[in-house]
Amino acid sequence: MTRISLSSALTAAVLLNKISTGCHGFAFSSSSVKMTSLQMSISPDDGSSSVVGRRDAFGVASTILLGTAAASIAVSPANAIESCPKGSKNCLRQTWTPASGVSTSDAIAQLRDVLNAYPQEGQNDVDGGGWIIVEDGLNDASGVAKVEYRSSGKGKLAKFFNGGKPFVDDLFIELDGSSFQVRSASRVGDSDFGVNGKRLDYLFAALKGKGWSLSN
Repeated sequence: MTRISLSSALTAAVLLNKISTGCHGFAFSSSSVKMTSLQMSISPDDGSSSVVGRRDAFGVASTILLGTAAASIAVSPANAIESCPKGSKNCLRQTWTPASGVSTSDAIAQLRDVLNAYPQEGQNDVDGGGWIIVEDGLNDASGVAKVEYRSSGKGKLAKFFNGGKPFVDDLFIELDGSSFQVRSASRVGDSDFGVNGKRLDYLFAALKGKGWSLSN
């Protein structure tokens, strides 16, 4: 029999794993956890204690573990998308904000419409190799979408510096409260020669027509 602090989520995780696999009489010196197959002692933060059976112990450990997981989700930082390196010439980071009064679901729908309307043949001499939506989790817990754009691979830069292969750029979009964090960046090279800017300008022009605003 041992005492387990309710504030110890790590201990709860260990107990839950061992209880679920049916292990008996285990001990961990790093957390001073000892348990028999029949009972254990739970010590709340107020100093009192009570003895519970194996089934109740499983429930307690599950509650602590799930509660800790929920807390971790609640405090996870926004803006999971990386910032552009300082002084970068092949990466742009922006914030797009829908018009006031537009619901999140409607904003996501507007954004998807704009992304899907981007011409596969490219525009303004960029993205001639087309594009593909790699990930769309804007309605999911991640709140992140990723689009991959390719150059035609026919230009001199592609021939001389990329073996005649298309250059690939990545567009990341993350839902952040009532706004969307946006990052467009080239995978290789020190300069994009304005490609990412032309792409974002084109996309945002369509959103601006719907009342969206932009900040850098």
